[in-house]
Amino acid sequence: MIEDGTGPTAAYTDAARARLVMAYEACELADLARAFVPIGEHELNPDGINRSPGTVLADALRVITAAQRFFDAAAVFERMSGADWQVIGDALEVSPRTARIRFAMAEAAFRELLSPERVPAAGEAGRLRGYMAREPLEVALDLDDWVLRHEDGDSDLGATPVSGSLVRRGLRRRAWTHL
Repeated sequence: MIEDGTGPTAAYTDAARARLVMAYEACELADLARAFVPIGEHELNPDGINRSPGTVLADALRVITAAQRFFDAAAVFERMSGADWQVIGDALEVSPRTARIRFAMAEAAFRELLSPERVPAAGEAGRLRGYMAREPLEVALDLDDWVLRHEDGDSDLGATPVSGSLVRRGLRRRAWTHL
């Protein structure tokens, strides 16, 4: 697994890498969904119907597909964080077996990305996920920029809302308790 490596990016935990993939999928989903908010000047006919039948439905399918990738990434993150199939099944109100059947392939694909013997995937999405696994800090910095560009102004996310929270192997956050 990558976290056993010696390079500067090898120090990130598998769970941190999985959370980064989940963050990326959330970013993609948000961008796709946000594109549906404005109504384009030439989108509707004068009578208010769709000028290009079928295009909106095809675009909506892309949003659902992105949502499914986000859902899969969330389950993988839970697994990389130590959740067993019982916990995942309970969260989804399904049996552990159903949860395993539903998400085992996504988990296996992620673990394959982390394998040092892995051959790079041919598809763009596979290459991107491989890049995220190999260069988590660079991807996290890009996501920092995305979050800050889309910040609503009411939140105090800081300058590194994604990269600042990535956990490196061997580092533990201290939990301070006040008496």
